Amino acid sequence: MNENLLELLAPEECANKILELSGLAYEPDIATDLWSKILKHKWLLSEKLGRDVGLRTACIDFLENMEQAPEEYSSYQRANILGELGAQIFSSELWETISDSQPPKQLIQRRIILPLMQESLSLKHGVVPPKTIVFFGPPGTGKTHFAKAIAGILNWRFIEILPSMLMADGVEKIGANLRDLMEEARNLDEVVLFIDEFEEIAGSRDMADRIDKSITNEFLKQIPLFKSQQNKILLVCATNYIRDLDAAMLRPGRFDCIIPVGGLDREGRATILEHYLAKLNTGQVDLTRLVDMTAGFTPADIQYLFQQVAHFAFEQELASNEDYLVTAETFSHISPKVLPSLSDEVIGEFEKDSISYSRV
Repeated sequence: MNENLLELLAPEECANKILELSGLAYEPDIATDLWSKILKHKWLLSEKLGRDVGLRTACIDFLENMEQAPEEYSSYQRANILGELGAQIFSSELWETISDSQPPKQLIQRRIILPLMQESLSLKHGVVPPKTIVFFGPPGTGKTHFAKAIAGILNWRFIEILPSMLMADGVEKIGANLRDLMEEARNLDEVVLFIDEFEEIAGSRDMADRIDKSITNEFLKQIPLFKSQQNKILLVCATNYIRDLDAAMLRPGRFDCIIPVGGLDREGRATILEHYLAKLNTGQVDLTRLVDMTAGFTPADIQYLFQQVAHFAFEQELASNEDYLVTAETFSHISPKVLPSLSDEVIGEFEKDSISYSRV
């Protein structure tokens, strides 16, 4: 009999099938529940052994191990989903690369991380940790870095939903693929689920075409389902263009926090500069001078600057065959080629958006 048909057995047939395979009799209602679990157990055993174990073996083995078998199947299924979705693990040290003075860090620590880490205390005081977050701000300001750092400090896995996942079956299937991915993710635990360029799948429906409207509609359906889960999972979305999101996404009840991520102050730049300087072969470097030199730089700008400096140092030593030490003069030579992303105009627009859209 086809295994798909086996799943459709009536209660009496389930009871008869289990009796036939194991010699044990169960009431039809109980047998129905057991039968679906036996079929899952058969799949699990077959996967582990690399061959079809057969219904009789699976049935007997499941009934002998009824207490641990369902959880074993769930764990194996979660591991499969994590593998399929490309789950990553980040070090808790990533959190320390963000300066305490960078505005969102203290807010994220207080509003998100501590309630999740201090679960008993949160429960005692009726604090409900957030499940859904939007980061917004100019490109390169560290929104993705914050999401990864949150996963690192919580010791949770990090999964990014990439456009290629949603477009695997063509544009017409993006909504369906989004629904399937979110359904899979809802079965996981201790996961940060990240979506970058969020405006691409949650844009305003006012001027959108049929497909874009359907994608936004699907996401609006998924958010309450996601928030209703009792497991530990955090949905973090990031956008450079908060104004482009559909108005329904920004209403209270959808996202628990809408957090601006802007530029770096002097202390913030110093923290990131020290992090990257530790990776170079350095001589005399005046950190204060570097901080002055990188005004208006985003974390992404600083990373690119250091990539250019590292490659320059590599080429200098290769040409001279002598030890090359990176100094402040090296940065003075390279930095004019790396323009800061944050102009006064960009910062001004971001500050307006922070007033209009922030919700913490």
